[in-house]
Amino acid sequence: MALAEFREPDQPGWTRRVFFEPYRKSRNWTAALMAGAGLEVRRDPVGNLLGELPGADPQLPQIVIGSHTDTVAGGGRFDGVVGVVGAVEVVRLLSAVGRPLRHPLLVVDFLGEEPNRFGLSCLGSRAVTGQLHQDHLRLRDENDLSLGEALLQAGGSPDELECGLWRRQRLLAYLELHIEQGSRLERAGIPLGVVSAISGIHRAVITITGRPDHAGTAAMDERRDALAAAAEVVLSLERLAAEVREGASGVGTVGRLELSPGAANVVPGWARAWAELRSTDSTWLAGRHLALEASIREMAAARRVGVEVDWVSAEPPVGCAPGARLLIAEAAAELGYRQMELSSGASHDAAQLARLCPVGMIFIPSRDGRSHCPEEWSEPEQVARGVSALLAAVLRLDRADSL
Repeated sequence: MALAEFREPDQPGWTRRVFFEPYRKSRNWTAALMAGAGLEVRRDPVGNLLGELPGADPQLPQIVIGSHTDTVAGGGRFDGVVGVVGAVEVVRLLSAVGRPLRHPLLVVDFLGEEPNRFGLSCLGSRAVTGQLHQDHLRLRDENDLSLGEALLQAGGSPDELECGLWRRQRLLAYLELHIEQGSRLERAGIPLGVVSAISGIHRAVITITGRPDHAGTAAMDERRDALAAAAEVVLSLERLAAEVREGASGVGTVGRLELSPGAANVVPGWARAWAELRSTDSTWLAGRHLALEASIREMAAARRVGVEVDWVSAEPPVGCAPGARLLIAEAAAELGYRQMELSSGASHDAAQLARLCPVGMIFIPSRDGRSHCPEEWSEPEQVARGVSALLAAVLRLDRADSL
């Protein structure tokens, strides 16, 4: 609740977007929280906030736990935050009972997990896995500022990303506590979810160039209406995403739409749509990707408009490690908590970390399945159960040498 008070006053909900001042201030608060729990705190070249707890044997690989503290516009108080604050609480509990770990422990608040004005999500976790490239740093926002420049202004060192890379041999596993952002746990009356897989996401920015004309004098059959063309893109994506192919399914969304000149008496001459497809099935995802692009090209030819389709990311589905899933299930059972396996329709920093090490995720219920909105809520006792399960999983993992 304290962290939620760092928010943008001109935005709805509990908005704390990457590269905005409330987010910068909130991370100073988070750094102090980490330090107060006994962590050695530092920032890496991209701006990830890292808290290190030495292990009894510094030669052993690290256990990593954490998430993110940025939000979407109009977001809630729990998405990502539960994973970071919960990870710090794990460290506090370990210190309170004087229980040292064999393995070093790393608590991380990844920079900018949510999509941003540059169209790229999971900035911090991409960076540590070597997936934040120079092409990404050249992406520009509506003010022609590049992502690299934004990172520099935020105190990062984008020219030194190589220094912030994580080494596979130094990582034992990554565990992330998160709200479900759906209603399956709540409907089933089950307190914990063990995540089996994380959806892949293909994101595109679709730019349509038509011709502005007077809305009163341009005949309907002569128009090259960019917004009408964009509307066809929205409906085409909806239709394609609703298809079930050989038992596989997914979802599709256009979450942002811009147009110009934006006057009531002018036929829109330019439009841009931000679209995405999500699924845990890579074949479905690839097929809908191609089908969407083909339908856009066909629409553009029929409407005599120009179109550019820029796929800014195409992340594949990621399976959580079987060993991590078993370890979390055993830890929950040890505490007497019922659990169920379920997949995640949202993406997470864990999907990036899976490139380097085994990953596991613990879900707690979300009231009415709501997320990315001000009404997002998990009860304090649900959060506490999630933290207890995370602690039990860390202790089990600390006794292991591999997953």
